[in-house]
Amino acid sequence: MANDKLTTYKAKRDFRETQEPSGQAKVQPSDRRRFVIQKHDATRLHYDLRLELGGVFKSWAVTRGPSMDPHDKRLAVEVEDHPLDYGDFEGTIPKGQYGGGSVMLWDRGYWEPEGKKTPEQALAKGDFKFRLEGKRLHGSFVLVRMANDRERGKRTNWLMIKHRDEFAVEANGAAILDDNGTSVASGRTMEAIAAGKGRKPKPFMLQGGNMGADAVWDSSAYRS
Repeated sequence: MANDKLTTYKAKRDFRETQEPSGQAKVQPSDRRRFVIQKHDATRLHYDLRLELGGVFKSWAVTRGPSMDPHDKRLAVEVEDHPLDYGDFEGTIPKGQYGGGSVMLWDRGYWEPEGKKTPEQALAKGDFKFRLEGKRLHGSFVLVRMANDRERGKRTNWLMIKHRDEFAVEANGAAILDDNGTSVASGRTMEAIAAGKGRKPKPFMLQGGNMGADAVWDSSAYRS
């Protein structure tokens, strides 16, 4: 079933050219749902929010990055489902390939749904509340689907909004982006990743890792 969800993802990529995961690597089982946020310096710099659900990562491109200020409404464009092994991907997608540019693992951790509806029901309704427990992002958020997107149905636009809780920041909630310029998985900057320098990211999703900060990197898991 998960492979069926990855049809669009695979159709957009040539795995002979890109080192992005093809979805074939074995992923460590978890009794908690995981999430990652990848800083992606493509045509435009943005942050990719990925939430584990139904054997894949449900994914949104948050154009200006998440904010901890409940007043900020961040555009989040829904994109194709990604494989779970993508949660350990950090590197550079070649120019000319879909999404070409450098990718950093900016945050990762666990998430849980909020409210009485299942995540699937909440997504279908377009009002999806969830709580993050990451290394950088914490607390309650909501994704609200916009009634009329700017692309007239060619894409699905949402708004990502921080709820008011003990983690909310009422002013300059985007400072969390400026204050955290290195990878949570490798400690590298975007410049180091683009140059192919520094240590590889420690795994969080792949089988054989301990899903923690001190996991051992296994480069063979990326060979497709």
